[in-house]
Amino acid sequence: MLEELTEKFEKALKKITGQGRLTESNIADTLREIRRVLLDADVNYKVAKQFIEDVKSKALGTEVLTSVTPGQLITKIIYDELTLLMGGKGSELLLNPSGITIIMVIGLQGSGKTTFCGKLAKYLKDKKRKVLLTAADIYRPAAIEQLNLLGKQVDVPVFSIEGETDAVKIAADSIAHAKENGLNTVIIDTAGRLHVDENMMNEVAAIKEKVKPHETLFVVDSMTGQDAVNSAKAFNEKVEFDGIVLTKLDGDAKGGCALSIKAVVQKPIKFISVGEKLDSLELFYPERLASRILGKGDIISFVEKAQKEFDEKEAAEIERKFKANQFDFDDFLKQIKMIKKMGSLKSILAMIPGANSMLRNATIDDSQIIKVEAIIQSMTKEERAKPKILNGSRRKRIARGSGTSIQDVNRLIKQFYEMQKMVKMLSSNKSIKNLFGNLSIN
Repeated sequence: MLEELTEKFEKALKKITGQGRLTESNIADTLREIRRVLLDADVNYKVAKQFIEDVKSKALGTEVLTSVTPGQLITKIIYDELTLLMGGKGSELLLNPSGITIIMVIGLQGSGKTTFCGKLAKYLKDKKRKVLLTAADIYRPAAIEQLNLLGKQVDVPVFSIEGETDAVKIAADSIAHAKENGLNTVIIDTAGRLHVDENMMNEVAAIKEKVKPHETLFVVDSMTGQDAVNSAKAFNEKVEFDGIVLTKLDGDAKGGCALSIKAVVQKPIKFISVGEKLDSLELFYPERLASRILGKGDIISFVEKAQKEFDEKEAAEIERKFKANQFDFDDFLKQIKMIKKMGSLKSILAMIPGANSMLRNATIDDSQIIKVEAIIQSMTKEERAKPKILNGSRRKRIARGSGTSIQDVNRLIKQFYEMQKMVKMLSSNKSIKNLFGNLSIN
């Protein structure tokens, strides 16, 4: 997520890291680089200018403690300002605890709006909400079919009226249907266009006026940069929404949208979508994304994801193996499969503080699990337990037995040692058992 932006921030901060003290000169040099990084990332010009001014005034007005280096201080100031820029704190959905909750989803065509509806349905169903998806996009070919498919995948009913050309009626009737069937959450998927369109705006406004949603969420493709910010501003002026959803943050997004949109539109980012899977939806926490952008990882999100897959006994066993340096190829395979459930390997490992530099050189491919399994199963019991004995002749035999190449075997062994470094680093920071024990998930 925003890997290129992270690399550029780290390079920009390198110069001041080795300085003995903060001066107006070295602050100016660093902020000149940061300004360039922000503009290259397609951050709104006015937002970037104000950000640099805020960081500068705080850096010049802060006395450097003897226990803190200039690099640490300027990084902390930038972290605080990035967090403020993206909203300061997380903003959760407004859900009606006793009656029906209506969530209306709007946005341009191609932004990932319908897919987000499916992800949100799963997210809320996991929180024990009784969800209904409403197909109110009557224009895009296959929109209703797509929503029906998503509904089946997450086991949530979908409401539509065949042949109906009035989206307002579909939305209103779906709420009546939800009430009649004991469903307490309605997610309305509305029509989009390829660009801001007067007819679309009027229809969305009419639906909102009729159903009076508790939450209106604007979905935006973060890869479109300032175009996304401009479309959000136009939508908000015509149909005021309550929150923003950033999709495709795991793609080639430069980051400008994430850093600009809150400041320009003055609406909170509520969710980010970081993958194609239906469970790849995350509540947005500005401080966590700021930490990732600055290459400091996101250990809280890591533990939250891990808690969903590991029970206490598994965590204790992993901790014991880490400490005893008994992490072998069997464990490697088990952990890869477990981590896969949490998301892509690279995105998960990027949450571990200090892992970024290692990850840039690691070739971690989610599609290779079957090949990995075949290679490990072609090893003897001794080879799995003692990877250091895997010499050239053993590697050739394993490659033949698994139907893979010697390069594949060598690559896996290299990745195994990279994984060992990661787990050693994590276990030295704080025990997994303690991490799990000190964090409660609602």
